[in-house]
Amino acid sequence: MFRITIITVILIYAAIGFFLTSAYLAVKWHLTDDPGTIDRNDRYYQKVYKKYKLTDSNNLKYNEASLFYKLSILHQYYPRNARLLSETFSITHNPYLIEKMLDIIDVYLKDSINYHQQISEMPQTSQKINNNDSLSVYYWMNMFEWEDFKLALAKDGPVIKKVSRETGVSARLIASMIVGEQIRLFDSKREAYKKWIGPLKILSVESQFSWGVTGIKPGTAQLIEHYLQDSTSVFYIGSKYKHLLDYKTSQVDTERFYRLTDFRNHYYSYLYAAIFLKQIHIQWLKAGYDISDRPEILATLFNLGFEVSKPKPDPRVGGSNILVKGRLYTFGVLAYEFYFSGELADEFPYTNQVFWD
Repeated sequence: MFRITIITVILIYAAIGFFLTSAYLAVKWHLTDDPGTIDRNDRYYQKVYKKYKLTDSNNLKYNEASLFYKLSILHQYYPRNARLLSETFSITHNPYLIEKMLDIIDVYLKDSINYHQQISEMPQTSQKINNNDSLSVYYWMNMFEWEDFKLALAKDGPVIKKVSRETGVSARLIASMIVGEQIRLFDSKREAYKKWIGPLKILSVESQFSWGVTGIKPGTAQLIEHYLQDSTSVFYIGSKYKHLLDYKTSQVDTERFYRLTDFRNHYYSYLYAAIFLKQIHIQWLKAGYDISDRPEILATLFNLGFEVSKPKPDPRVGGSNILVKGRLYTFGVLAYEFYFSGELADEFPYTNQVFWD
């Protein structure tokens, strides 16, 4: 038994040694090398390489309409790839890169007759290149004052977001209420722009007929406070919010004036505006009408007050007339255009919900 055991151990080690030696020699003599092969799509990849290597991307003028048309066709076949390319474009804004990505995908779709037929049927529309990428379809965004206003509004971004969290109202919707109120100062009160908005990049605070940066009327402010406490009102938004506007002193009128006209801190201007919007929304919701996706209607009612808020199936857009360098707008339309313009979307992003608890 002892002899058999010794012989078995020796044979095992011998086998291991033979295996390792064989492996070493095979590697040394390149017997295990994978000779490799040329990919069957090599010529297509070479074609893509040469197409973009020999072209200066800085001199290319892409038709973005055509680019998105191709993505829409790709979406019919491979939605995931179309989505990834669309997301890449939204991040990079580089049509050159997306075209190259599409060409690489085409390698795998070279045999898809339907796909290439749809691509070939793409409408050939000429594209006029406008080098002035600062030009906006919205007239009031082309004014030099608008750039100053954006900086001023962005400065208040943190406090607007704080109010948004406390009230459950979209920060972008709150910001939209400021636009109509402040743009009127570009034209009708040039002194306000010269003194505050232009040189200091801060919003103008009203302190006469309307108060604060959002232009809350004193009577409206009192009603906002009242409806916060009145659980029987159609404007009541719940006990969770009833202490948001509690006063610290017994001098209510004085404290209300100073909290809304504070030049350094606009917190209460935004807080009153947000609460008003939520109160109007809940009133319409209780009546069976959800206007959470109608910023133009909410802005119109914000501008005109509680007394004109009468829920109905066909509300109209309007509000105060605002003259902006010779062009007449209504308060509701200015808020509407800003809300859906994409301006300051990084600072005041679009959210799936406009109101929440």
